[in-house]
Amino acid sequence: MTHHRQPELDTSPPVSDEIRRTTCYMCACRCGINVHMKDGKVAYIEGNRDHPVNRGVLCAKGSAGIMQHNAPSRLRAPLKRVGPRGSGEFEEITWDEALDIATDWLAPLRETAPEKLAFFTGRDQSQSFTSYWAQNFGTPNYAAHGGFCSVNMAAAGIYTMGGAFWEFGSPDWERTKLFMLFGVAEDHDSNPIKMGLARLKERGARVIGVNPIRSGYNAVADDWVGITPGTDGLFILSLVHELMKAGKIDLDYLARYTNAPVLVNGDAKSPEHGLFLRDDDGKPLVIDRATGKLAAFDKPGVRPDLHATHRAAGITHRPVMHLLAERYLDPKYAPEAVAERCGICADKIRRIAGELARVAFDEAITLDIEWTDFRGELHQTMTGRPVSFHAMRGISAHSNGFQTCRALHLLQILLGSVEVPGGMRFKPPYPKPVSIHPAPHCKATPGQPLDGPHLGYPRGPDDLALLEDGSPARIDKAFTWDNPMSAHGMMHMVISNAHAGDPYRIDTLFMYMANMAWNSSMNTRGTLEMLTDTDENGDYVIPRIIYSDSYSSEMVAYADLILPDTTYLERHDCISLLDRPISEADAAADAIRWPVVEPDRDVRCFQSVLCELGARLKLPGFTDGEGGQKYADYADYITNHERKPGIGPLAGWRMGENGLTHGRGAPNEAQLDAYIKNGGFFSAHIPEAAQYMKPWNMGYQEWAVGIGLFDAPQPYIFELYVEPMRRFQLAAEGHGERQPPDRLREQIKTTLDPLPIWYPALEDGHADPEEYPVHALTQRPMAMYHSWGSQNAWLRQIHGHNPLYLPTKLWTAHGFADGDWARVTSHHGEITVPVAHMAALNENTVWTWNAIGKRKGAWALESDAPEATKGFLLNHLIHELLPERGDGMRWANSDPVTGQAAWFDLRVKIEKVAAPEEAQPVLPAIESPVGTGPDELTWKVGE
Repeated sequence: MTHHRQPELDTSPPVSDEIRRTTCYMCACRCGINVHMKDGKVAYIEGNRDHPVNRGVLCAKGSAGIMQHNAPSRLRAPLKRVGPRGSGEFEEITWDEALDIATDWLAPLRETAPEKLAFFTGRDQSQSFTSYWAQNFGTPNYAAHGGFCSVNMAAAGIYTMGGAFWEFGSPDWERTKLFMLFGVAEDHDSNPIKMGLARLKERGARVIGVNPIRSGYNAVADDWVGITPGTDGLFILSLVHELMKAGKIDLDYLARYTNAPVLVNGDAKSPEHGLFLRDDDGKPLVIDRATGKLAAFDKPGVRPDLHATHRAAGITHRPVMHLLAERYLDPKYAPEAVAERCGICADKIRRIAGELARVAFDEAITLDIEWTDFRGELHQTMTGRPVSFHAMRGISAHSNGFQTCRALHLLQILLGSVEVPGGMRFKPPYPKPVSIHPAPHCKATPGQPLDGPHLGYPRGPDDLALLEDGSPARIDKAFTWDNPMSAHGMMHMVISNAHAGDPYRIDTLFMYMANMAWNSSMNTRGTLEMLTDTDENGDYVIPRIIYSDSYSSEMVAYADLILPDTTYLERHDCISLLDRPISEADAAADAIRWPVVEPDRDVRCFQSVLCELGARLKLPGFTDGEGGQKYADYADYITNHERKPGIGPLAGWRMGENGLTHGRGAPNEAQLDAYIKNGGFFSAHIPEAAQYMKPWNMGYQEWAVGIGLFDAPQPYIFELYVEPMRRFQLAAEGHGERQPPDRLREQIKTTLDPLPIWYPALEDGHADPEEYPVHALTQRPMAMYHSWGSQNAWLRQIHGHNPLYLPTKLWTAHGFADGDWARVTSHHGEITVPVAHMAALNENTVWTWNAIGKRKGAWALESDAPEATKGFLLNHLIHELLPERGDGMRWANSDPVTGQAAWFDLRVKIEKVAAPEEAQPVLPAIESPVGTGPDELTWKVGE
């Protein structure tokens, strides 16, 4: 009898001879990764189980980093354009020549007109550094990509409550019992959210997803609200109406921790109308319940009264709570009044409001944790409302997005569910009051640095970035009457404004990782025309373009000088508490990247290039006392730069009086080595008694001072009523010295309401909703982040092309079948694309994956690659300006408060057409400086 023997298999062969731990950059999660090395090459990437962000979890993108690092589309050397813009014709040059060219172009600008440099960066994670460089150069024209992506969410959160979602805060995953997501696509914070959702499911907590599209997180939600795009704010305010009507709001929380009891001037004839009553120290006043008298909101022992009014000099001052009740108890917010517009039945709105109330108040949590608040009152316990929310681009990228985000913050504050057990929690360095943030600065002086930080949070008209004649000081027109609170700048307007010479001409456009010639432009074809347009002399209207990227993206072909960047495994990076750290709600944390491999091409870390370029240009922050180069490279800057004494880019392992310390301390030459030894990150846990109630908890405030987040405690109350917005309204009403142009008075009075409002998307008033009845959206897939993903040999197999998804109603009405194509038309353009059926979709909405489609010749892909033949962009249908309306104006397709690009307001019409050979439009192929990749991407690591 023969016995069958199983083959002897080694199920865990050694995959490496060394592990180097660093930080992923395949999306914005900033997960910790273990990079397995074999014979000095990258062999395998896995999650780092010790890392605070992902705890070992790694997604498909993170694992595919090995293909990103070895992508055939990597740039190989500095390039100088030798053919026309857009041709892709370059010659390789040395770094010395490249830096000589850049210096020759930029040095005269700095000495004569620094504003003629426009320096804008894309999705990098070094904004505290790049903004510092631009500030030293002296140009007012700097911003990053937030105006595309998230400024509505960030600004609404910071003005309302000192922080927002995603990088600023997260749900209390271990204690929340009801979790609602609004407009969250799968690419953002995906590993922490997936881990968090798993914990919720394990504990039996409920998840409600609010999104026109049921994919990803919404697909695993217990309840899906397939809302009509752009109506989230109306839905949220209907929930607020129901909660207030039922008395299901946390009155004690509102009185103690918000400006609901603060008194507001009610005299409509006064220049102070709508502003807070203040004491001689400028502190907002409340009525003390115990004494019935006026008191500063933060006076020790005061118990603010939500009801009492104050009358003085013939003027009645009412608490914000009165204004809230008047507005949101209005029947226009009742479920029946909003249901049809939102695409949600009234009963469902009522049921969700009831569920929020039940969980918040009937299932409240009490923790036996003693803490002292900012008024000096000792509390024996912490009360938690176990309802939490999370939101992102889906509600942000609308022209009503700022007020919608504010409405969501209002909702969670009324429930008392922010910074409490079970609710939404801030991540250090947040929470921060608006008062601690800078205002924007824009004074350019030849040969000198700018007069302060470019970006910030205006408190009123005096903080706008305007020249003495009232014209915009910035090329993107950020911080003007058109969009006064544009805290992240408006990168999407730079090229069109520069091309129009409005408000002035620039000389050099300097961009980093911003694919403006393709998917990062609202108006792709128009942008290409602007980049290549010439004047009557045959010179380019935008004279010079310098661009840095790691890969042969579509934008490369339109630049005059290319400074090739490294991949994320070949560089130093600083994920800093000064910028966008990796903190969690119970710990302050930052991280680095470091060169786990050296480049095999003639490329350099872009930030190191800026260190050398800054020295060549004699920028004060980049030259030493003898005029030499202050920082040898970015690693040197990370180690030795101090933003102020004792505070540098990294908080861990600094030098104190008695040796190593954390938070505050002098530079430590071995700091990066300490980070590398620790897995690439530093984490400082918040004491248990300081982990909740952070804005008001003196234990947290003192801890934050010790770690270097504040110089002194900064307790504050939440701003349900945002007084800076009222200051802009007052100007529009004719008060004050700085006045808006007449054409904008009504817009400012309407949209800059200090209490959250809802108004229809601006495109609805410009594009005929009957001619264009369908909403069109894009989402980023979980397997992609930005343009990089669809050149990745592994990730391409998941998303090699993208259809336009149609709901059952539209699919049936037009008689579509599998394999059909549609012509999709907007007020601006048309595309012809493949379609697919999706039942779990708002019935008047179509959508597709973002940034899958590629330009022929880019990214080292073959011209017949599916991304270039069946992949497409909705961008061809969008414009950075709204269509003309007969008033002689072209209004920006942006939120009128912040200037955020209103990508998701797009309306279209659809018709079935015969299938073309390729998705339309087809743009001519561009020549790639790196050619095309091999048919099969293979290599061998080790033996």
